[in-house]
Amino acid sequence: MEHRINPAAASLKISGIRQFFQRVQQYPNAVQLTLGQPDFPTPDHIKDAAKRAIDQNKTTYTPNAGIMELREAISHHAQDKYSLEYRADSEIIVTVGASQAIDVALRTILEQGDEVILPGPVYPAYEPIIRLCGGKPVYVDTTMTGFKLTVEAIESTITSKTKAVFLPYPSNPTGVVLSEEELTQLAHYLKQKDLFILSDEIYSELCYTSNHKSIATFPGMREKTIVINGLSKSHSMTGWRIGYLMAPEEIAKHMLKVHQYNVSCASSISQYAALEAIKHGAEDPLTMKSEYNERRRFVMKRLHEIGMSVEEPFGAFYVFPSIKESELSSFDFAVKLLEEEELAVVPGDAFSPLGEGFIRLSYAYSMSELHEAMERMERFWKRILTN
Repeated sequence: MEHRINPAAASLKISGIRQFFQRVQQYPNAVQLTLGQPDFPTPDHIKDAAKRAIDQNKTTYTPNAGIMELREAISHHAQDKYSLEYRADSEIIVTVGASQAIDVALRTILEQGDEVILPGPVYPAYEPIIRLCGGKPVYVDTTMTGFKLTVEAIESTITSKTKAVFLPYPSNPTGVVLSEEELTQLAHYLKQKDLFILSDEIYSELCYTSNHKSIATFPGMREKTIVINGLSKSHSMTGWRIGYLMAPEEIAKHMLKVHQYNVSCASSISQYAALEAIKHGAEDPLTMKSEYNERRRFVMKRLHEIGMSVEEPFGAFYVFPSIKESELSSFDFAVKLLEEEELAVVPGDAFSPLGEGFIRLSYAYSMSELHEAMERMERFWKRILTN
């Protein structure tokens, strides 16, 4: 019956990140810098809150949008931390991770033939969902602008079919952050356009030299922006699967319907864990961020010593060095690196064709692993350039 499968689903490819992760399993001694997953355990006070919720039999369905206490906590947190104002009762939806938030947002706004602008290289999960919705991903090349989306790039790409623009900053895979001046320029231009802005801010807690600022705070932008966030990266809660959407009521009420028929509600136990994280875990991200920042500086220092060209990352926990000097494709480079040095990285083309010529390294790993990884990278890089 495979011939009866939806062609849009049949044509999807497994994420390049996961494909390479599976290949790595053949090398049990490999040092892995592949997955974007915090290497810290979920803080104990969050786990304790989940245990209490189980003991108190908080194991039933919750309201579709999530328990009110959690939505209120998200509302207060967004206001206090990022000056974002969203009402708990009608403008916030708790989702099954940021991934489901992306899915719900796109399925709510997209129609057949709509175009969505993506700043490539970019997180690979956007394109498949866009295509499943009958839309068309339109990549903007940011490799010549420091991996940053610009007004000029949007102007050269926008058409009458453009429905939305993604702003995924801090960026996966590049670690790039938009400055307030850059956001101001984008906001001034985009507020005049009849477009949705999908602002994926999942790494908002991991900005190293400045505080995160959302485009939804700029004049004329709140009414057209859907903010996507969650607790996976900030509180090391990837497996708990809690994200959230924030949008004006006239948008949120339609997303809630899609969310309702998709999953009904997020896990009740995970919601109570998230409530504890947001209300009493403000210090948790700071502790992790301090460690990530030390690792970031170390990896950047070593890459410069090795002689690899790389854009300075100021957010998330990734670096995206160029391997163009090797004259290998990003996939071949990653395979040879794995085979010869047992060091696993992600080929840049996993993040759209615009990632070709780069590799992604995650520094969400221990310093001992990063030290060994950089030693292996240095040996490989010197050997490749002299052969």
